[in-house]
Amino acid sequence: MKLFKKLMALSVASICAISLAACGGSKPAETTAASSEAKEESKAAESVSEAVAATGKDAKDIKVGISIYKFDDNFMTLYRNELVRYLTEEVGIPAENVVVQDGKNDQAEQTNQINNFIATKVDVMILNLVQSSSAPTVTDLAKEAGIPVVYINREPDEAEESRWAADGIKATYVGADARQSGTFQGEEIAELANKGDINGDGTVKYIMIQGDPENIDAQYRTEYSVKALTEKSGLKAEELLIQRGDWDQAKGQQIAQDALTQYGTDVEVIFCNNDAMALGALQAISAAGRKVGEDIYIVGVDALAEAVQNVSEDKMTGTVFNDFISQAQAAAKAAVSFTKGEKVDTKIPVDYVKVTKENAAEILELVK
Repeated sequence: MKLFKKLMALSVASICAISLAACGGSKPAETTAASSEAKEESKAAESVSEAVAATGKDAKDIKVGISIYKFDDNFMTLYRNELVRYLTEEVGIPAENVVVQDGKNDQAEQTNQINNFIATKVDVMILNLVQSSSAPTVTDLAKEAGIPVVYINREPDEAEESRWAADGIKATYVGADARQSGTFQGEEIAELANKGDINGDGTVKYIMIQGDPENIDAQYRTEYSVKALTEKSGLKAEELLIQRGDWDQAKGQQIAQDALTQYGTDVEVIFCNNDAMALGALQAISAAGRKVGEDIYIVGVDALAEAVQNVSEDKMTGTVFNDFISQAQAAAKAAVSFTKGEKVDTKIPVDYVKVTKENAAEILELVK
């Protein structure tokens, strides 16, 4: 399918862009992505093989320590499964050398795991931090131990990333720009026939179910969704409620239920920082006797299979594909490049993809 081919091409381009030497030259990513699919796949496989061969040790000797902020996050489950698959099946690292830990949404617990990785002398760490604000401390621990770090999904702040570049610290962030995901959410509402203004009064009244307000992704998705809605639609937006849902489906359901009880038909749009909370909110919408697409709209982020299926059936207005496939593969490739001793960029971006009814079936093929 066209979208699948496009995403695979982007994935290959992103992977190759991490290490130009491993891809055989300084050819721009755009040019690589435009070549034939067979050639792209061949280059991707060769680049991994070449990178591993040049490490000075066999793939079977590379040790990777991975800590995920919590295992029961739907999106990060997809992400870590693809990450482990790629490291073991494509790179060839033995499964027993890829240690994956559950941070249990507890930064102290995760820090202990990181210290254990250091004590066992892993070659590289891939970290999805519980608190992105802990990155400076974690980076210093890793630097002192001489272990490179690939941060994923939760981005450290710009000052921290600038420090890596200025001080030559072996650390990078692989992820998508959350501002883009928020923008896409706002555009999905603004592109509706009524621009989300169900009662036609010129103001879109919404509730915002936020993830963790200290998380930069939650901050950007919250800000840019509303910004894009007002800029693209030309309408005003009125916030009825913003509440923390901690990325959790049950909390999303409770917040939406309470808001619908309090504000009733005044609620025209429900913005959710992720799909798990959106799925919970959808349960509350149904229980309240409301119907998406007729008297309320709802958007999420991540493109979980259930959410994408709902979009295809007009049960959700839209979501945004947080491309875990390309991100996981780029993170794995960055980790291998570090063990090779290559220079790795301090930030490796991967684009989001807007998901509406028009392309939901194609996205579903990627995520189901």
